Amino acid sequence: MRAVTWQGKRDVRVENVPDPKIQEPTDAVIRVTSTGLCGSDLHLYEVLTAFMTPGDILGHEPIGIVEEVGAGVPDLKAGDRVVVPFQIACGDCWMCLNGLPTQCETTQVAGEGMGAALFGYTRLYGAVPGAQAEYLRVPQAQFGPIKIPEGPPDDRFVYLSDVLPTAWQAVSYADVPEGGSVAVLGLGPIGDMACRVAQVRGAGRVFGVDLVPERLRRAKERGVETFDLRSFDSDKELVAAIRDETDGRGPDAVIDAVGTEAHGSAAARLAQQAVSVLPRKIGAPLTERFGVDRLAALYTAIDLVRRGGTLSLVGVYGGMADPLPLLTLFDKQIQIRMGQANVRRWSDEIIPYLTDEDPLGVDDFATHRVPLEEAPHAYEMFQRKQEGAVKVLMKP
Repeated sequence: MRAVTWQGKRDVRVENVPDPKIQEPTDAVIRVTSTGLCGSDLHLYEVLTAFMTPGDILGHEPIGIVEEVGAGVPDLKAGDRVVVPFQIACGDCWMCLNGLPTQCETTQVAGEGMGAALFGYTRLYGAVPGAQAEYLRVPQAQFGPIKIPEGPPDDRFVYLSDVLPTAWQAVSYADVPEGGSVAVLGLGPIGDMACRVAQVRGAGRVFGVDLVPERLRRAKERGVETFDLRSFDSDKELVAAIRDETDGRGPDAVIDAVGTEAHGSAAARLAQQAVSVLPRKIGAPLTERFGVDRLAALYTAIDLVRRGGTLSLVGVYGGMADPLPLLTLFDKQIQIRMGQANVRRWSDEIIPYLTDEDPLGVDDFATHRVPLEEAPHAYEMFQRKQEGAVKVLMKP
């Protein structure tokens, strides 16, 4: 089959690889009909290269048709249409039964000290072959795949794999009071969708911050009060402008949808780039012990949120030596929640919104739909924020 493989920093290629097969009774194999390009994939493209191996198959946002199932998968059959969550979980362990499939005790990558295995996401998460491919082997298929109806296009449901539950959890963790205010830093796919989720879940005011015109325009068209980072001489001015809209206090909650590759963190960016070009045997241990994130967005979030408010971190962070302003966090009595989205915890709440009325705007959420063979260009375009790229779907 054809699949998108990682070959090095900013080097992905579409290659022929062996077709996946049933290996365990709880496996399924699906034929992928659409698959997303995620901001998390860009971390592998640029920053987390020390944990990758040439030939790794990328991607974790698939929708497709079941081709084959193992004997331990009673509720799926060939021909079923399914969305596959980005994490691999059993559904039966203590963590899964308590709504934490990202911490699944059956698939935890214990040797790396990490949580549940993920599709297409470094050796830290099991180096499981990913979903930017024609076919995908799905472990723990007795729990993971979400059956969806025939009829509507893939766009209606594909975001159940990651974007929708990630944004939904970000808003849930933000704990925005009914009619309250929330600021979303970063209006890429997750930040954009988090704004939409906050609106349908009763937020009174939603502020969105970015510096990419296309992203700001999309959010503004849906009623988000947008702030262009380029219009301010400093983050302090941005914070002051949003505080002026919230009686001088700041919003009740702030969602950081930027993460480790924030703009305005020159020293950390230089450190990340230096490690990314080292041999993996050197770069990986350095990153695990001394890795740093670009923290400009997080520092802004801490400054911006009102006293007694909540920070919800949904942008991926991976640093082990990040300096944090604990005095400010303590003094402001800020609550912080974070983590990978627990897809199956939220999917039943989200599905009622995936109707013809389309309140979340999923049917036209993608800005680009490209053949799988164009993946190298799609990665470069998305990483450079070119051609108005906000969300890219690939068709095998």
